[in-house]
Amino acid sequence: MFLTEDKEYSGSADTLGGRIVRAREAQELTTSQLARRMGVKTETLHDWETDRAEPRSNRLLILAGLLSVSPTWLLTGAGEAPNDGLTETEMMQIRETIERIREQILTVADELEQLRRRLDTYESYRS
Repeated sequence: MFLTEDKEYSGSADTLGGRIVRAREAQELTTSQLARRMGVKTETLHDWETDRAEPRSNRLLILAGLLSVSPTWLLTGAGEAPNDGLTETEMMQIRETIERIREQILTVADELEQLRRRLDTYESYRS
């Protein structure tokens, strides 16, 4: 089951339309956003995605470029598919970066608190 804006329809990654949907979703684009970029009506793109019609070869090449996939993959499914998610290594790197940034934030927060106390102490002596 694939989503396009508020509409739901079933598609198969074994068809041209299903591969268009898969690649579009991997780019985090809505049907209307991709249609605008392609210079076609949303209904036209929807017809391609539901295998009711097929893009002409010049449109297919533009579509492949916008979706960062090869025309061969769009047509046949052969070759490299769009990246559907993060690899385990990428997730581990993200977790490490989050932890490093969190530690930096805690350090800065501690330093801010120390400066605030120092300022409070200074102000109490001035009064």
